[in-house]
Amino acid sequence: MEIEQLKKQISSSGNNELFELQLKDNLNLKIYPESINEVEGNLFFIAKDDNENFLFITSTGKDNPVYKKFEGENKNFNIDNFTIKKCPLTTRNRKLIQELFEFTRPVTIGLKNSFGFGDRIGLANPGHIRSLVGSDFKPVLAQQSIRELNRTNRTADEVMDAAVWAVLQEGYKKGFGADADHLKTEDDIDLTMNAGYKMLTFDPSYYVDNKADIYQKEELEKIISVFKWEEINSSFDEAKKNYLKEIKIDEELSINPGEINLMRAYVKYGNALIHIKNLNNYLNEKYKGFDYEIEVSVDETESVTSSFEHFFIANELTRLGVNFISLALRFVGDFEKGIDYKGDLDLFKKEYIKHLKVIKYFGSYKISLHSGSDKFSVYKVIGSLKGAFTHVKTAGTSYLEALKVVAIKEPELFKEILDFSSKIYETEKKTYHVSADVSKIKKYYDNNELLELFKQDDARQILHVAFGRVLTEKDSSGIYIFKNKIRECLKNNEDLHYKIIVEHFQKHLNPFN
Repeated sequence: MEIEQLKKQISSSGNNELFELQLKDNLNLKIYPESINEVEGNLFFIAKDDNENFLFITSTGKDNPVYKKFEGENKNFNIDNFTIKKCPLTTRNRKLIQELFEFTRPVTIGLKNSFGFGDRIGLANPGHIRSLVGSDFKPVLAQQSIRELNRTNRTADEVMDAAVWAVLQEGYKKGFGADADHLKTEDDIDLTMNAGYKMLTFDPSYYVDNKADIYQKEELEKIISVFKWEEINSSFDEAKKNYLKEIKIDEELSINPGEINLMRAYVKYGNALIHIKNLNNYLNEKYKGFDYEIEVSVDETESVTSSFEHFFIANELTRLGVNFISLALRFVGDFEKGIDYKGDLDLFKKEYIKHLKVIKYFGSYKISLHSGSDKFSVYKVIGSLKGAFTHVKTAGTSYLEALKVVAIKEPELFKEILDFSSKIYETEKKTYHVSADVSKIKKYYDNNELLELFKQDDARQILHVAFGRVLTEKDSSGIYIFKNKIRECLKNNEDLHYKIIVEHFQKHLNPFN
């Protein structure tokens, strides 16, 4: 059999349905047709062998220089007039693939609608890609915060690996982003830039003073008097000239903050601006010439970002030379993890329209919706308004959809996970904005009740915040208690997993279409 004959045998069905091919008695492959790519006489594709995904490379000879570069953990199979090599989906092999195929390298997305798909287990990205049919949103496939990396014991490279292998598997050639989420330090920048991330989300939440909204005038003046104005190349007198006036955003919106609100803005966000500026300077100096884009996040704060504070942050960042592509604000209402929006939608719409006007005023960035998982009522509002580009960031919802597969196919395993998650919820919730009540979870459930739990806010949040422990907990022998069982369940039921992911994320994306 020649390589061309092999290619002809593998016909794409249009939905990347696995194609089974018996090459030898000991080599029966299930190939993803859309993954097939050719370079310098070598054929590359992703296939299942014994229910595990591998990269396979066919060549007319073992001495082909491209073929030789890839590490293969198993023996080579000599088949007729070509050789086939079975390669694990490692970081080293991923980087070699990225050298060969431009579409497997993340890109900067710029001023376009985009959607962040967090994949905490590492098996959901193919489903994420499939969910994009009919949407103009560009996908951000490699996305995980430093906090999530620590909780799952994953590396930035492993998250990138999962995204790139999914892109190759699905033959997705429209460009994807990679978000180094919630970076707080220069070390965080180095870690993720070295792994090839293109979008860097600066998180200055530690430096935001959440009490600024309730300080009396005397306290505000005291803080303003010792603020490090030199760090932002300004003074309070200069600030008053810039902001104590009518700021005409458009024909319908003008902002005139007054001195008290101006002081509150500097007290609340001043040190955060210094921190962002310093991170930006470090990035520009150390990675000059690199292609990247910056998001600024002030969403993980206790107090709402007003339209004036939005204007203030954007204006100051621009003045300080921070070229940011998206800005995540703390909106009115509650954006709790894993559930729909809690709050007055009419008020949200009213305030969001003001934020849209501020964005149009500057015209250089998009609004970013963090804790975006399952905020279906908010999507309808934003989708109906249009007027600006949007970035939506999700993470935990893909983990919950994976557990849904477990609940359907291995209900006893799911019950164990639910029981474990309930027991550790009070400890694990401390760094998350959630409000679940563990007492509302029953001790015993029938199998036919399990899927209903994914419609209950309490159960969703309890499962959501426990992900780190569920994916890392080991028994006394050092064996993962849940992680490998979850992964095996998802691999054994891949079609169902992808189907559930696609349906779930099309519910996220459709309101914007």
